[in-house]
Amino acid sequence: MEKNNLPGHIAIIMDGNGRWARRHGLPRIMGHRKGIKTAQKIVEVCVDLGIEILTLYAFSSDNWKRPREEVNFLMKMLKDFLRQESNKIIERNVRFKVIGRIEELPESVRKELTRIIEATKENTGLILNLALNYGGRVEIVDAVRKICEEVKKNRFSVGEIDEELFSRFLYTRGMADPDLLIRTGGELRVSNFLLWQISYTEIYISNKLWPNFTRADLERAIASFKKRERRFGAIPV
Repeated sequence: MEKNNLPGHIAIIMDGNGRWARRHGLPRIMGHRKGIKTAQKIVEVCVDLGIEILTLYAFSSDNWKRPREEVNFLMKMLKDFLRQESNKIIERNVRFKVIGRIEELPESVRKELTRIIEATKENTGLILNLALNYGGRVEIVDAVRKICEEVKKNRFSVGEIDEELFSRFLYTRGMADPDLLIRTGGELRVSNFLLWQISYTEIYISNKLWPNFTRADLERAIASFKKRERRFGAIPV
């Protein structure tokens, strides 16, 4: 793939692990295990292509409603991934970040997250942004609360609040909004993901279940993005 006009920030809703497992007559946890291998491969592809930011929707704030056994497995799998892949992430010059209500995650997971965030903070390559215990509506509510606190402290007035200021209180502060949002599994919804940030994001739906998603599928999504005319509400010249 030619490395011109690439999306700077790709966000992915990794959907289909459970359906993949069901189609193969396997328990759901095996779908998640296969899905994390796909995530590892896609991170490598993004590093190779020179993508600036990759945001993966790993665990939503609604996923706590799933069976306790599945949630516990997901937390353990995340912790194991962070331990096993940290050296590779550091070597590939990847900078690791997390968005979401991290304080509500198990302490052992928070410890691993803190360790790898600290270990990669000086890296200058791909920003790997993991959305954990994340919800778009919750993010906006948290931003409003923080802004209200700042107004109470007379840091700024209500009249000074605009889109740019509001964005500084989001989990993604300092990051460019996604250029391309990919959803696997064929579903046609955004599932409470980056609601503020995807206002002008190009959306690509893949019918592939996440465990089956490949480099070729990612490149097809990017090729589709390259063909689109992004007007951001303006009239084409």
